[in-house]
Amino acid sequence: MTTAPCSRAPERQRTATAWEVLFIFLRLGVTCFGGPIAHIGYFRNKFVVRRRWLDERAYADLVGLCQFLPGPASSQVGFSIGLMRAGYLGGVAAWIGFTLPSAFVLVLFAYGASARTQGAD
Repeated sequence: MTTAPCSRAPERQRTATAWEVLFIFLRLGVTCFGGPIAHIGYFRNKFVVRRRWLDERAYADLVGLCQFLPGPASSQVGFSIGLMRAGYLGGVAAWIGFTLPSAFVLVLFAYGASARTQGAD
């Protein structure tokens, strides 16, 4: 019995640039809403199913490790994917790209809420 080679094998041989990682995670940061569990699902779809940067087993191991560590698992998974794909700059790019959009919106909301309460006086 022979098995056919899998045409959906992960792209382990090619690395990405930090810019590529930044733009991919920036798009995710702008379009992906929900909590950490939803983000982990978005990451699986983007990096396991569509881009094939990781296989299911490696992704499951990564998520399991990040769930075990203290802190937000989705941020740790994102940072780790960037780190594995483009080194330390890729890890930082992934974190910035995914975190910056929501931080920006939060700051705008805070300024808006502050202006609203000051205008009520």
